[in-house]
Amino acid sequence: MDKAKGRMKEAAGALTGNKDKKAEGRSDQRKGTAKEKKGHLKDLLK
Repeated sequence: MDKAKGRMKEAAGALTGNKDKKAEGRSDQRKGTAKEKKGHLKDLLK
């Protein structure tokens, strides 16, 4: 979910020229990726 939200924010920032919104979107995407990897690791350890 965070990855999708991040993509939307990044796209909105790119369209409007808002560098802060674009950076916030990239940050959200990284959070989503980290959560995804954490979930995969939990699955492996079960």
